[in-house]
Amino acid sequence: MDLVGRSVEQEWPVTSADTANAVGSGSLPVLGTPRLLAWLEATTCAVIDPALPEGSTSVGTRVDLEHLAPTPVGGRVTCSAVVTGQTSRAVTFAVMARDDRGADVARGTITRVVVDAERFLARLA
Repeated sequence: MDLVGRSVEQEWPVTSADTANAVGSGSLPVLGTPRLLAWLEATTCAVIDPALPEGSTSVGTRVDLEHLAPTPVGGRVTCSAVVTGQTSRAVTFAVMARDDRGADVARGTITRVVVDAERFLARLA
């Protein structure tokens, strides 16, 4: 499973449910960082999921994210993720988000680790 270079873009509308005041990360009616991070992680999953063996999944283990600009309700954000590195189980992504005005909203890196889903969940018992 060689993923380096694979990428995906996904677009998301910003609604009132996505704002900082709605998700508890501030008091302003602009895109909240937790929601933005969730969208970026969903985008990394869209890259890796089709390549995973049956019974496997990936879990997020590391995030380094700069939220650079506010996005208002009604705006749209395009999130992109490209695989920049891979070890036996860890996959590193460069992530970026841009709004519909062309402004850079965020950039950073996310690392996900491939795990056996059943074995991973058994650790909770």
